[in-house]
Amino acid sequence: MNNKYTIIKQESIEELNGTGYILKHDKTGARVVVISNEDDNKVFQIGFRTPPKDDTGVPHILEHSVLCGSREFPMKDPFVELVKGSLNTFLNAMTYPDKTVYPVASQNDKDFFNLVHVYLDAVFYPNIYKKPEILKQEGWHYDLLNEDAPLTYNGVVFNEMKGVFSSPDQQLARIIQKSLLEDTPYGFESGGDPKAIPDLTYEMFLDFHKTYYHPSNSYIYLYGDMDVDEYLTFIDEHYLKDFDKKQIDSSWEKQEPFTEVKRVEEYYPVGENDSEEEKTYLSYNAVIGDSLDAKLYLGFEILNRVLFDAPGAPVKKALMDAQIGKDIQSSYDNGIMQPVFSVIAQEARDDQEDEFVKILEKNLAKIAKEGIPRRNLLAAFNYYEFKYREANFGRFPKGLMYGLQMYDSWLYDDEKPFIHIKTNEIFKQLREEIENGYFENLIKEYLIDNNHKTIVVMKPKKGLQKIKDQEEVDKLKAYKDSLSEEEVKKLVEETKQLKASQEEASTKEELEKIPVIDIEDIRKD
Repeated sequence: MNNKYTIIKQESIEELNGTGYILKHDKTGARVVVISNEDDNKVFQIGFRTPPKDDTGVPHILEHSVLCGSREFPMKDPFVELVKGSLNTFLNAMTYPDKTVYPVASQNDKDFFNLVHVYLDAVFYPNIYKKPEILKQEGWHYDLLNEDAPLTYNGVVFNEMKGVFSSPDQQLARIIQKSLLEDTPYGFESGGDPKAIPDLTYEMFLDFHKTYYHPSNSYIYLYGDMDVDEYLTFIDEHYLKDFDKKQIDSSWEKQEPFTEVKRVEEYYPVGENDSEEEKTYLSYNAVIGDSLDAKLYLGFEILNRVLFDAPGAPVKKALMDAQIGKDIQSSYDNGIMQPVFSVIAQEARDDQEDEFVKILEKNLAKIAKEGIPRRNLLAAFNYYEFKYREANFGRFPKGLMYGLQMYDSWLYDDEKPFIHIKTNEIFKQLREEIENGYFENLIKEYLIDNNHKTIVVMKPKKGLQKIKDQEEVDKLKAYKDSLSEEEVKKLVEETKQLKASQEEASTKEELEKIPVIDIEDIRKD
C-alpha cells in the first residue's frame, strides 16, 4: 500500500470474498477503506459528515452545487457531458440527515478512473467560490421578471423540497425524527424546509463547504478489482497532499433519553374538495439503542419482520382486525446514530388514537410474556439471511450498497466500518439467542419499558396549503414593497442575468476537458 497512508487494520471479509483495509492518510487524517476482491464492478465513494445546524438545507444545496463545474472541469454541468462518454453502472450523489455521499461505479478501468477524477475535483475545488449564481440556481433566488410582476422564489432545491413537503408521508417521517431527536442534528431538515431555505446566505453556503468538505472530515471508499496503489497515489498526489490536517468538529452528542413518552400533534394540508374524515395518521415511535450495536442493528430488523412485516404478522394483524386505519406500516431506520422504529396507522379516525396505542402495547406485552413462536423467528431469519447472502440489489452494484451500509457504523467510529457487513457471525450469534428470550427482551427493553418514545398524530386540514402559500406571497410582497426603485430594477436585472447564464452554452475548450473513453478502452467482450 502507498506510503502516504498508514494501515490501521486489515481483515478478511468472507461475505465479500475479499480483504478489507482501514487506512488513514498521514498528512490530512482522511479516512480510507479499501475492499479488495475480484468484483470488476468497481466502486468509489467520498463522503463527508455534514450535520445540519438549521433547516436551510445547506447540505442538500451544496450536494447539487459542487457538481456544477470545478477547477479542472470548469463547464457548467460536467456530469451531463461525462455520462455521454461513460459506461458507468452508477453515478449520483446523496444527502442524508448526517452525511453527504458521492458514489460512482464502473466495470471499465479507464471510465472508472475518469469518474473518480471528476468527482474528487468537484468536492474539493468546486466553482461555487467563483460563481455565486450556482447557489441562486441550485438553492434559491428572488425571481422578478419585470418591475410590475410579483416577486417569487425559485431554485432547484427550493422547488424540489416544496414537492417533498407536500407529501404527508414525508412530512410525517420528518416530524417523527424531530420528535425523538430534537436536540441533535436529526432535529433539522438536511434537505431544506422551503420556509427556511431563503434564509441561506452566500457566506453561510461557502462557510459550510470550507468547514466540512475537507480531507480531515472525509470518508473515502474503494471497492473491487483494481490497482489500489495506483488510486491511492493519485488521490494523494492530485488532491490530499495540498491540504493540511484540520480540527473539524462534525460530531454531536446523542439525544438524552426521555423520562416520559411525549405526544406531538401536527396538521397536513388536504384539498378543498377532499374529506377530512378517516385521514389521520397515528404513529408510535421509539429510539432503538445505538447503531454501533451490530447484534441489535440486525436483530431488530428480524423482530420487525416477525411482528409487523411477515405474512400474518401478529401485531399488524391485531391492529388491522380492530380496523385502526386503512393500513398499518412499520419502519426501522438504522442508518442514523440512534435508530428510530415506528408503527404507523394510515387513514385512521382521529378518535382511534387511544385504541391504537392500547392494542399495540397489549399485543407487544402478550408476545413478550408468552414468547415468539420459534417457526416465525426462523422464517424471518431465513428471509434475511437469504437476502444478505444473495446480495441482489437489482440495478445497484453490490459494492455500492455495501459502501453505503458501512457509513451506518464508520461515521460514528473510525475503526468500525465492517461491523454491519460481516453478518455471518452476527446471524450465528442471533440464532443461538432464539432459545434465550433475546427477541422477547428486545420487545420489553425497547418497546414496552423504554420512555424514549413519542406518539405523533398528524391530522388533515383543509385550506392549510392556501394559508402557507398566502404567507409566502405576503412575505415576498412585503419585501418587494420595502425596496427602492433602484433595488427593484437590480432584482429584475439579476433575474435576467441568471437566466442568460443558464442558457449560455459551455465553450468548446471547456467541453474538451471532460474525459471520455475511446473504443480501444472497451474490452471486446
